[in-house]
Amino acid sequence: MAPRVARRARGARGRVRGTPPAGARARSAEDWWWDRLAPSGSGYHLLQSDSMLLVLPGPEPARARAHRRATRRAQRLPFPGSRAAGAKAKPRPAPAPAPPPAPQQELDPGWGDRIPLEILLQIFGLLVAADGPMPFLGRAARVCRRWHEAASQPALWHTVTLSPPLAGRLTKTGAKAEKKLLASLEWLMPNRFSQLQRLTLIHWKSQAHPVLKLASESCPRLTFLKLSDCHGVTPNTLLMLARACPQLHSLDIQHSTVESMAVVSFLEEVGPRMRKLWLTYNSQTTAILGALLGSCCPELQLLEVLRLLNLVWLPKPSGRAVTPGPGFPSLEELCLAGSTCNFVSNEALGRLLRGSPNLRLLDLRGCARITPAGLHDLPCQELEQLHLGLYGMSDRLTLAKEGSSLLTHKWCHTLRELDLSGQGFSEKDLEQALAAFSGTPGGSQPALCSLNLRGTRVTPSTVSSVISSCPGLLYLNLESCRCLPRGLKRAYRGPEEVQWCLEQLLTSPPSPS
Repeated sequence: MAPRVARRARGARGRVRGTPPAGARARSAEDWWWDRLAPSGSGYHLLQSDSMLLVLPGPEPARARAHRRATRRAQRLPFPGSRAAGAKAKPRPAPAPAPPPAPQQELDPGWGDRIPLEILLQIFGLLVAADGPMPFLGRAARVCRRWHEAASQPALWHTVTLSPPLAGRLTKTGAKAEKKLLASLEWLMPNRFSQLQRLTLIHWKSQAHPVLKLASESCPRLTFLKLSDCHGVTPNTLLMLARACPQLHSLDIQHSTVESMAVVSFLEEVGPRMRKLWLTYNSQTTAILGALLGSCCPELQLLEVLRLLNLVWLPKPSGRAVTPGPGFPSLEELCLAGSTCNFVSNEALGRLLRGSPNLRLLDLRGCARITPAGLHDLPCQELEQLHLGLYGMSDRLTLAKEGSSLLTHKWCHTLRELDLSGQGFSEKDLEQALAAFSGTPGGSQPALCSLNLRGTRVTPSTVSSVISSCPGLLYLNLESCRCLPRGLKRAYRGPEEVQWCLEQLLTSPPSPS
């Protein structure tokens, strides 16, 4: 009995619920509920499966579908080009007269044209100050006429960097690209760059002179000029710029091939208005430094001499006698750094800085011949950044072992950054030097916020003392310090890491000597 009931249930579960099959027995309560959900004649029937209930449209008679299809076919109009269409076509009534045309309304130009030009200039000025004129101004000029007018104002084009599109390619291809860009600059210089203040030229190999000539003719407000990897700059070019641009006070010719006489002529013409100068050391740099020492630029504030890895600075006397001048009374930054040993001595540094009491930054990384005694004799009294790190030094026997306290006792009240990495000062000498930050004059807190002691013989007690005395310390480099315990020889960035280092030094046991 049970198998028969199961087979009957499986058959009912899989068949369509609708009209009962022929010869069926009396209807059950389940069949009554199925008829209530999908009554006969509704056009739907139910199908029960294992996990769902399907409601399906019921099958329609074939005759009804054929009748509906024929009705739709009869309602279709005949093809306009057929004969039946021409024979049965009825004359169409005359079209009604068109209404009089309404007055044409002007198209809405959009919100861009409704912004006043003065407001657009202020918005564009903020974007240019953040990201530079290009590529924003070039793209904004293609939005609408109002934006084109705003983007064309010369006041927005105050900083421009020009580089040929095919820089670094073959010589012939690069020369063609420079000539093509030069043809565009002949229109851009007088129409867009008339108020240009900062100009940078990169990778100009053959057309640097014509570009600078255009700048001298069209950019009278130029204040800064940078030439990077440029060739063909003649003395007449720089001299012409110095005369045509009365506000030009900064020159950066690092990584460029420029004759020393061209630079000397430029410096002599610019004279007192020269403020910043960036050079790359080569065999002709001595003539430029000699001209500077001859008081041709007394108001110089920044002097940076970049020294390449395969060159050393060996100062030689110039061919002509140079009368000692007042030096650089306004000089604030001097950088003579390099990654290898050079021959900058105390005497050469004293000649450069003997008249610079306002020096704020002194970068002498790699200058192994500079001693603390030579630095102590400098006239500057408020030095803020002192970098004396030595990198890649193989011979440490010639380094000074004492004298670091001369530096810290002189500038402990103003120093914010101190780099002594790689120096050979003894443990006791470093302890005396860093103790100066715990007894600043007037009881004020020291301004030291960055200290680099990488590779020195500093001891844990000295490090703990300087961290406790300098609450504003944000950077501390203790890499390769042989006297410190393991796990602490690394760089610490931020006040949290510096304080963690202090806690570890105070709780760690003393390392064996």
